[in-house]
Amino acid sequence: MTQSIAYLSGFGNHFESEALAGALVKSRNSPQKVPYGLYAEQLSGSAFTIPRHINLHSWLYRIRPSVMHGEFTRTDHPTLASTPFDAHSTPPTQMRWDPMPYPDSRLHFIESLFTIAGNGSVEMQSGAAIHLYCATRSMIDEYFYNADGELLIVPQEGKLRFKTELGIIDVNPGEIISIPRGIKFQVLLLEDKARGYVCENFGMPFRLPELGVIGANGLANPRDFLAPTAAFEEQQGHYKLLAKFQGQLWAADIDTSPLDVVAWHGNYVPYKYDLNLFNTINTVSFDHPDPSIFTVLTSPSNTAGVANVDFVIFPPRWMVAKETFRPPYYHRNIMSEYMGLIYGTYDAKETGFIAGGSSLHNCMAAHGPDANAYHKAVATSLQPEYYADTLAFMFESRQIWRLTPQALHATFRQKNYLDCWKGLKSAHTRIDDKIAI
Repeated sequence: MTQSIAYLSGFGNHFESEALAGALVKSRNSPQKVPYGLYAEQLSGSAFTIPRHINLHSWLYRIRPSVMHGEFTRTDHPTLASTPFDAHSTPPTQMRWDPMPYPDSRLHFIESLFTIAGNGSVEMQSGAAIHLYCATRSMIDEYFYNADGELLIVPQEGKLRFKTELGIIDVNPGEIISIPRGIKFQVLLLEDKARGYVCENFGMPFRLPELGVIGANGLANPRDFLAPTAAFEEQQGHYKLLAKFQGQLWAADIDTSPLDVVAWHGNYVPYKYDLNLFNTINTVSFDHPDPSIFTVLTSPSNTAGVANVDFVIFPPRWMVAKETFRPPYYHRNIMSEYMGLIYGTYDAKETGFIAGGSSLHNCMAAHGPDANAYHKAVATSLQPEYYADTLAFMFESRQIWRLTPQALHATFRQKNYLDCWKGLKSAHTRIDDKIAI
């Protein structure tokens, strides 16, 4: 169902797959006559003239060209939002949400999308959006592609099957999947329901971060990223092709499945990654390295060293630092952090931060461990400790995450989140009276 390819080690890499022997064109990409009477079609995920090492494109050999569909018309989606995210002023208040409840009605993956926040500009191809999904049915006779951005999907509950133009990928909680901009797909539920998080990246596609002084080995290894082998549908009927374009959802009639690619080659492909394979780097002496050591994927901005958006995880790991406050210290920073919990307990928020929930700490908003986590951390006799039952993640951006009104006023937003710090006592009672405060 999937094959291992070193997709993210460099965008110049080239891969190929065919569902029928002899369908893959071996030399000229667009010959006068394609095997089996197929149509050659190029899919480009970058500008034609971008440098070779970041140039993204694939050749698809398909039963019918993608132009064969009806006219697109606008279709309503009441909970899907896009740039400029200016419908409401975003307060600097720290916020946290419980898991989004499953809907009473039957909704598939696209129908269930609920936009939490976003930034940047679809038109300028910068920034990103954050969505939740709570799907209760499979997509039947409907297919989707996103012209606005790449989708990085983080399942939290329920196994999913992604049928894409380039093949099939099954994804479990604890894994992630990336669907590049423009690639058509359909989502099937392999369980009764499914819930999770989506980062819609309008900027440069995600890639592996540079390792710098870490050297050749560490973090996510290129060989662990999986792409699909070619698989195709040859079926006719009455279908809908959904598209997200300029922030709106559109629909067109189509009388055949668009997943009819018999063979493909290139470097613009969907892929998945098992987060359990992340090689965590951490201190073996004292103090905290910066959380950038937990970066799985990064979307670069036009400023070197500053991300359009990073995908960061906090997985099971050893903690051995001596004479060190082990949870995240209290901090403020220029990056804006949206955090989710896939399973287990997060060490800085042992209560209130629930699997399937999330939090938002925007630029310069102070945050850190709650009162209980603080008191536990300063009183514990430090020994090497393995954090086993935990997997949290963060979508971190150089730009403010601007909230949607529906996220700000959601019934599942915790209105008492700030109370988690009320148990922190003033140091005034613990210092000598002769020292001025």
